[in-house]
Amino acid sequence: RALRWASGRAPARGLRASPRARIAMPSWVIDRYGSNEVLRFTSDMMFPIIHFPNEVIIKVHAASLNPIDLSMRSGYGATALNMKRDPLKLKAGETEFPLTLGRDVSGVVMECGLGVSYFKPGDEVWAAIPPWKQGTLSEFVVASGNEVSFKPKCLSHTEAAALPYVGLTAWSALNQVGGLNQSNCSGKRILILGASGGVGTFAVQLMKAWDAHVTAVCSHDASTLVKKLGADDVIDYKSGNLEEQLKTLPLFDFILDNVGGSTEKWALDLLKKWSGATYVTLVTPFLINMDKLGVADGMLQTGVTVGSKTLKHLLKGVHYRWAFFMASGPSLDEIAELVDSGKIQPVIDEVFSFSEVPKAFLKLEGGHARGKTVINVINRQ
Repeated sequence: RALRWASGRAPARGLRASPRARIAMPSWVIDRYGSNEVLRFTSDMMFPIIHFPNEVIIKVHAASLNPIDLSMRSGYGATALNMKRDPLKLKAGETEFPLTLGRDVSGVVMECGLGVSYFKPGDEVWAAIPPWKQGTLSEFVVASGNEVSFKPKCLSHTEAAALPYVGLTAWSALNQVGGLNQSNCSGKRILILGASGGVGTFAVQLMKAWDAHVTAVCSHDASTLVKKLGADDVIDYKSGNLEEQLKTLPLFDFILDNVGGSTEKWALDLLKKWSGATYVTLVTPFLINMDKLGVADGMLQTGVTVGSKTLKHLLKGVHYRWAFFMASGPSLDEIAELVDSGKIQPVIDEVFSFSEVPKAFLKLEGGHARGKTVINVINRQ
């Protein structure tokens, strides 16, 4: 990857040894888990520090919100995420607070660790920060170099901030877990449940870029948007029994489930049997199990659940898989190429200023978003 970007670029600068001019920055943080009132603005959040040679500090120009931010605000996944933050429990007595939410970032590299050779200060980049790290609703954020990619040239920072987290989540489900790629998708029938949200709108575009036939499920008021993104068939889940509507269509080669719940009980019956057809869901009990049962028992329960379901459906001739967000700069490189070639575009529901972060959370909490909720950070008015 370093070689890919080396041509025509000046050598990366090392970590500065001079004292920092600043030790604090403005951020939105939470000091406890709860509903929207736990969000707090502070001008005194600790300035991020490069701890490892492969890290970079990014000045945040724009961020965006995802459903995981709502869930983390309420404490979802705290057990597993705290274990990842401090696996050896070396920080006795310390907690994860104050905690900054926000996973997406589009901005400019400010400093590079000594081991970073493929970015330099001044580069415009984008990234999705893993949920166990401090988030992007701040003036600056630190990220591993392998989580960062050059921002698509055709997008503004506001537009770019709408894509990394949902793009990498869909990429994980479709490509890394589902095995789909540009060379094997032509003519395949793909069903996307929950097609009008952030992950869904990205998935529709990616599958069409790879020449698949896409059937998208969403509400009627989102059908125009989803058709515009390229979906071949759009099914309104409110217009009747969804299962019965889908049963009238030819069987599918792949199903991406962004909805979960009762859909899992019947969706796999829509797949072609004994053909390698695959169902991938992004709605899993992995973090919930650890929150309820603790790390050890939660992981055991999770393993039993996914193992039994995989075997059950394999005996019926279809593949059952779980998928999760995975931070990846190299995957963002590929997504950036698709964006710059015009095959994928951001879908933005509404843009808020940095002072309106609580309002943005309430907007996301209201549901039925058509694309992403974006925060302009560089202009903090």
